[in-house]
Amino acid sequence: MSAAELDQAVRLLVGQVGHWQQPRWAAVATTGNVPRADLVHRLVQEVANLAADAEGQPRRVVPRLDNDLALPDQLRVVAADLMAVGADDEVLARAAAEVTATRGVL
Repeated sequence: MSAAELDQAVRLLVGQVGHWQQPRWAAVATTGNVPRADLVHRLVQEVANLAADAEGQPRRVVPRLDNDLALPDQLRVVAADLMAVGADDEVLARAAAEVTATRGVL
């Protein structure tokens, strides 16, 4: 899995949710009993964790901002961080799979 493939997965998800307003973020996802915003924030945290691990740095909590409309930007940032640290193909594949899975349940 290349950085380009992870980038493509992130662009697809951002394209799907980037225009959402607050009511769509607050709606429950297609599976489970969790708001969509919570699922995307969990994804952002997972990608940030992968980047920290790949860089050999401690994991840090990604802040949950008051405005859910910032979630696509947060995802872009942590994905760019992961690609910038030169993560190996296995890590990039895991991140891309997480992004794709989240996209599927939104």
